[in-house]
Amino acid sequence: MAVNRGWQIYCRQQASKWALVLALLAKHVLVTESFSVTTDTPQVSVKEGAAADLHCQYSADFGLPRVEWKYFRADGSNWYVYYDGKITDSYKGRVDFSALALHFKKTVPADDGNYFCQVTGDGGSHAGEAKVTLVVQVPPDTPHASIPTSVTTGSEVTLRCMESVGQPPSTYKWLRNNLFMPEDPKSNQAYLNSSYTIDPKAGTLNFKSVSKSDSGEYACQAGNGVGTPKTSSPVVHMEVYDTNVGGIVAGVIVALLILAFIGIGLWFAYRKGYIGRNNKPKVIYSQPPPDEMDDGDFKQKSSFVV
Repeated sequence: MAVNRGWQIYCRQQASKWALVLALLAKHVLVTESFSVTTDTPQVSVKEGAAADLHCQYSADFGLPRVEWKYFRADGSNWYVYYDGKITDSYKGRVDFSALALHFKKTVPADDGNYFCQVTGDGGSHAGEAKVTLVVQVPPDTPHASIPTSVTTGSEVTLRCMESVGQPPSTYKWLRNNLFMPEDPKSNQAYLNSSYTIDPKAGTLNFKSVSKSDSGEYACQAGNGVGTPKTSSPVVHMEVYDTNVGGIVAGVIVALLILAFIGIGLWFAYRKGYIGRNNKPKVIYSQPPPDEMDDGDFKQKSSFVV
């Protein structure tokens, strides 16, 4: 009898503990689910031109809430996509709204950015929002490569590669003589004498101290995992000289231009008579007075004035 009574007391104690645990769990669920807004698509990534669905779910305690979708660009500017129960003008015909999602029929690069599903209920006293990031994948354009044609041995030289169309942003590789250059020159026997660094994100190839062995034909390639990577064209031959050949050539050209201007100036001065012509004495002929002229005998008299 004592055993049964003890067992009953133990069971009651355990039941009380479990009841308390369940009550705490129920309270936690109610708190976390009360007026909550969530999404099961925190990031949506599609190729340019494809459809996209941005999901938004909210708890039942909102009742019949007001739902709005707002777009935020990377530069901070923002505007509504769905507002006051309708799609805004700039998205009409291309975007549809439902209670659980915002549907893009055909995405364009300008759609890339962050979207916020904003839910307001109970006369505005309760509100919540969920963020969805839309990534519109765009293949890269042909990159532009900035490569010098002649440099001096031992100088620091930076080659640059850039394209601005691809989404997500492109990363870059460099080619010399139609072969990809390793990011670490020490990892390849052919580049052990080079002292360069490659920044794949910035698209730069920097030589701290360029050497004769760095001469060659250079090009760069841009890729972002979307479509086919693009290579700059045409390739550019960079020659490394022991002396500043480029500076010498530029100096010769400047000297020739100066000589040409001097020649033109001298020719112009000569044509205007400022230089190069001898000043000859002017001869003025004067007619003698009538009384000095004999009748029937005309003699010309002249005087010279210098």
